Amino acid sequence: MTRLSSLQRPRGIIHQLSVVVVSAFALSLGSCTSNTPATNSASSQSATSRKELQVVTTFIPITDFTKAVAGNRAQVTQILPTNVGPHDFQAKPEDAEKLAKADVLIENGLGMEEFLDDLVKNAGNANLKIIDSSKGVQTISTAAFEGKKQAQAKQIELNPHIWLDPKRAIHQVENIRDGLIAADPSGKEVYTANAAAYIAKLQQLDSEFTQKLQPFAGKTFVTYHDFAPYFAQSYHLKAQFLVGIPEENASPADVKRVIDSANNSKLKTLLTEPQAAGNPFSALAKDLHVQVGNFDPMETASGEGVQPDYYFTVMRQNLTNLETAFGSKSTQSFLPNPCPASFLGNVPQPVTQFWILDFRF
Repeated sequence: MTRLSSLQRPRGIIHQLSVVVVSAFALSLGSCTSNTPATNSASSQSATSRKELQVVTTFIPITDFTKAVAGNRAQVTQILPTNVGPHDFQAKPEDAEKLAKADVLIENGLGMEEFLDDLVKNAGNANLKIIDSSKGVQTISTAAFEGKKQAQAKQIELNPHIWLDPKRAIHQVENIRDGLIAADPSGKEVYTANAAAYIAKLQQLDSEFTQKLQPFAGKTFVTYHDFAPYFAQSYHLKAQFLVGIPEENASPADVKRVIDSANNSKLKTLLTEPQAAGNPFSALAKDLHVQVGNFDPMETASGEGVQPDYYFTVMRQNLTNLETAFGSKSTQSFLPNPCPASFLGNVPQPVTQFWILDFRF
C-alpha cells in the first residue's frame, strides 16, 4: 500500500508591505515545491513500492548459498534451528506460519527435506514459489555404492548430499540465482553479480581440492553416515559407508565388518563428525591404533553457520584434516561442537559416525 501526503500552504494577512513580501516568497517557495520534491518523491516511491522479498531456506548450506546470492535485496530466514539437521527436524505450527508469509522457499532437494511436503501443504500459501537447488545436478543413486545394504535402500533413491562437492554446489547457486530472478525480475542485476562472485569462490575452492587431493586418487574411505559419495567422485576417491542416515543403528556385525576392514587395510585415521557429541571414537581408535580427525558435512552448525563464507571456512578445514589423515599424521582437529548435548533436548542423537581412510598403495 502506498500512502500519499499533501502539503498545505499557510495563510495569513498582515499589512500591505508584508503581503507583497509574503506573496513573492510564496511564489518562490511554490517554484521549489514543484521541482525538488518531485524528484525525491519519485525516488522514495521507488524505494518503498518494492516489498522486500521474503525467502525461507531449509538448512545450513542452502542458507549460505541463498544469502550469498540475495545479498541485501531479500530477507532470508532458515526454517530449521541451526543445531538441528534435516534428518532430525520435526516441524511445528510456527514453521508453517513462516511459509505462509514467505514469497520463496529454497530447498536442497533430492529427498533431503522429507518434512517439506506436509509443511508446505499446511502453510496453504498458493503464491509460494519453490526453488529446488538440485534441479539438473548430476546425481548418484543410493544403490550404486559398494557396501550398500538392501534394507537401507528405502525412501531416498538418490543421495542428497550434493553441496559437499563444490562443482555441484556451483550448479545449486545457479539454480538459486535463476529462481530468485524469476521471483523478483527487477533484482536480476543484483542476483547475477552476487552469484558470479560466489561461484568464483567455489571454483577457487574446487581448484584447491583438486590440486591437494590428486596425490591420493583411488584411495578408499568408509563413512558411517552416507554423506561422502559426491565429494569422493569429484576428487577421484572411493567412498563406502555403514548406514544411510544418522538415525540408523549399525548392528554388531556391521561394526565388526568395519573393524575387520580397518585391520585388513591397515587404515590410519578415523574422521568423526562434529555433530556427534563428545569424542565417541577414542576407544575404537585406541584399539585400532589409529588417530582421530574430523570432517563436517554442515548439516548443523552454530549461529555463525548461516553466513555465506561459513561454507568455505568449513570446507577448507575439512580439506586440511583430510590431507593430514592421508599423510598419516596425528590429528585431533575437531571443530567446536555447535550442538552440545545439553542444548539439544529431545533431538535424536546420531549414532557414532566416522570415516575410515584406506592407505593402501
